[in-house]
Amino acid sequence: MKVLEGIKVLDFGRFIAGPYCSALLADYGAEVIRVDRVGGGEDRFIVPVTEQGEGALFLQVNRNKRSMTLDLDSEEGRDIVRRLVADADVVIANMPPRTLASLGLDYESLCRIKPDIILVAANAFGNSEAVRDRPGFDGVGQALSGAVHIAGTPDQPQKAMVPVVDFATAFSCALGTVLALYERKRSGMGQEVSASLLCTGLNMASGALIEEALLGLDRAATLNRASSYAPSDIFKAKDGWFITQVIGRPMFKRWTQLVARPELLDDPRFADDRLRGEHGEFLSEVMSAWCQDLSQAEALAQLERARIPAGPVNSPREALEDKTIEAANLIHWMDYPGAPKKVPIFATPVSLSRTPPEIRTRAPLTGEHTDEILAGVGYDAQAIAGLRLRNVI
Repeated sequence: MKVLEGIKVLDFGRFIAGPYCSALLADYGAEVIRVDRVGGGEDRFIVPVTEQGEGALFLQVNRNKRSMTLDLDSEEGRDIVRRLVADADVVIANMPPRTLASLGLDYESLCRIKPDIILVAANAFGNSEAVRDRPGFDGVGQALSGAVHIAGTPDQPQKAMVPVVDFATAFSCALGTVLALYERKRSGMGQEVSASLLCTGLNMASGALIEEALLGLDRAATLNRASSYAPSDIFKAKDGWFITQVIGRPMFKRWTQLVARPELLDDPRFADDRLRGEHGEFLSEVMSAWCQDLSQAEALAQLERARIPAGPVNSPREALEDKTIEAANLIHWMDYPGAPKKVPIFATPVSLSRTPPEIRTRAPLTGEHTDEILAGVGYDAQAIAGLRLRNVI
């Protein structure tokens, strides 16, 4: 039996934080219905990769779900929502509170339908009245947190080009959902699970923020070079780039032996991680000189023998062909209608030994399961045909 088997989830989420949260729950057995706009939500078509226009991230964060289409602005659509909520355990909707209320998806409205419902509602900036209705995306969370300032260079800040804050918020929401379900077993009561991109970003940047609060160093960006230990940087071999990170004296000792500079171990400039970070430019130069005549494979093999964390800087194409990734068995290749090739869907990032997650089905087409979902809450074929004729579904 799956961990969340029997749990029913309504997913009104968009983009990543909401949909990926529900995908994680679905991987562990929850029944998830994605409620799409008639014609498909805007997040379905970002970075299109199929004949119908489904987007790359959409395929990843909407596996294991069924889809129905619904006009939430119509009274008949609202009635369908009420029926669905009455049969659900969890509602996921990563929208500002004002939008939730206008759609009747705020916690108070949902509780009137089902008192023990759990609402999972992430937004951009949190629930403080001054900021709760402002829109925001992953990059805004990164930038506000200070993370973008300390990436790149002083002349050119650089955000992560993958949505790290969105995905981390989804992980938090999934944890919050499971906690609320666990607590409900004891109390019999539902509650609202809150998260924000801003709070996630601040947590991810917390080390740099705490250091600044206590020491006031006002650090500038140093591209890929770490500020608090060294050598930690991206280095160029003859045929490609790789990253390595040396932290702590035992590892630094092994590194000095690897690069044939044992005298650096007792140099007072490099007595601890903080000092090594302050002199990181010099240590990166030593490392660059060591690897400039080595191939990427040779450099990585020597670093692995020295037990120093390192890895190639893969392009997306190289990542898909990487032997380490292949050996880790982390990619599920799935067929999708209209896709030119099989789609790589990436494994659930946390697993359980006895009740593991499972990626069972591809992301749904728009409204693919509308009829069967409506039939499940009491609509007959004639009523469903009428709803479709009136563009409610």
